[in-house]
Amino acid sequence: MDTKVLRKISDGLYLLTAKDGNKLNGCVINTLERVTTTPNKVTISVIKENFTHDMIMKTGEFNVSIFSEAADFETLKNFGFQSGKDTDKFKDFPYETSENGLPYITKGTNGFISAKVFEKIDLGTHTLFIADVTDGETLSSEPSATYDYYQKNIKEAPDKKAKGWVCKICGYVYEGDPLPEDFICPLCKHGASDFEKH
Repeated sequence: MDTKVLRKISDGLYLLTAKDGNKLNGCVINTLERVTTTPNKVTISVIKENFTHDMIMKTGEFNVSIFSEAADFETLKNFGFQSGKDTDKFKDFPYETSENGLPYITKGTNGFISAKVFEKIDLGTHTLFIADVTDGETLSSEPSATYDYYQKNIKEAPDKKAKGWVCKICGYVYEGDPLPEDFICPLCKHGASDFEKH
């Protein structure tokens, strides 16, 4: 099978946020889908290793900020390339709070939605959350950033001197050959299929 065909699917880019007690956290996802309109329901698929995943499992609520084409790489790095288990991603980052008490960001986004989980499905490495949309707001008229747009216009190019296997998502370099089939990127948590020889 040509796994590259899956990259033809037009995914968006989102900041998934949650709150547990006083702890705020967020991670970057490309797996938000609107699945029904009446009533409004969405799904998100989240890697189990993400701290945000554990918070949603516990609280059953989340917000999603929709990245626009005005998003910058520093914002995506802040939320996507470090773990909330040992970093306060919101410490120096401006955010707003929606009616459900969860954070959302306005920098580089064009809207946000709030949702409450009503079903969870175990997908092995990920959990699929099915949720009711409880709130939402349009923040700008900037076009939404697709995953393809991120790859071509927002993400920094990998270091030309890097040798080994390069993660196509975040640019992390695995120095060694071969790349283990079960390798998980330590930065963005994507698997070996998202690496290419450099």
